[in-house]
Amino acid sequence: MSLPTEDTTVTYPSGALDSTGTVLHVQDMPDGVRAVLLDITAVHPVDAGWPDQGADRAVLKTAGGGTCEVQDAVVAATDGTTLFIGADIPVKKGTEGWVFTVAHLLPADAGVKEGDSVSVEVDEAYRAALSAGHTACHLASLALNRQLAGAWKKDVLPDAAGNPNFDALAIETSTITEHGSTDVYRLGKSLRRKGFRPELLLDDLPGAEAGINAILAEWTATGAEVRIERDGDRLTDLRRWCVDLPEGTVSIPCGGTHAASLQETGGIQVTLTAAEGDGAVTLTMDTICVSPAG
Repeated sequence: MSLPTEDTTVTYPSGALDSTGTVLHVQDMPDGVRAVLLDITAVHPVDAGWPDQGADRAVLKTAGGGTCEVQDAVVAATDGTTLFIGADIPVKKGTEGWVFTVAHLLPADAGVKEGDSVSVEVDEAYRAALSAGHTACHLASLALNRQLAGAWKKDVLPDAAGNPNFDALAIETSTITEHGSTDVYRLGKSLRRKGFRPELLLDDLPGAEAGINAILAEWTATGAEVRIERDGDRLTDLRRWCVDLPEGTVSIPCGGTHAASLQETGGIQVTLTAAEGDGAVTLTMDTICVSPAG
């Protein structure tokens, strides 16, 4: 078989932890791993453009009974002649004429060949931990935006709840962890020019932290259901994280995995710290699920 001609079908948005598919392409990589492309997979990969959530832990099983560890899973893309993996992808996801797929990175001696029927099984506990962390990350960013709504002197892009989107305008990095996340924001000149007044945050960081945690306590107490709405089952189809908060329904484009409800987080709390950086103050928000389910 040649390189795939259609985007991979992915089942992890519905919460699937296993899938059976056909090996479409096998490619040995210079770093001693074997990249395996399937037509369908339950394994969540690292996104090349915004790698906030890491890959699932998983094993791949062959029809003959062989088992090997999926060492990593990353988004890959092909123009029909060459396979590009992760950061080497030269175009944006969904670019016309390109096919986007999931590269399962296996040991170099993995006994897998094109045309094989194989299954993948995802580590349920690790998936649940990252899913809770990702849901907590979204909720914390919304609470942060609401807490800082009064620190703007100009109108800016609103978030899904209608508050000024500090998170989107100031974010430098976001890292989803087991039952939590770490988000780093830059409070530089460009943010000031957009109308943000950082002194209103930095002069009372404990007060801002307490305000965010109070908002989170109110929201998580509802135990609201979390929904993943999607336009289709392909890797590049748009997916949205949706939840009904007391102020109304919010919907955020997101390709990650999530808890099924806010109750599963066991409550969410944040810690804010600020530090002088390279010509600007950086704000770090560490988010944790207090007592996650499981």
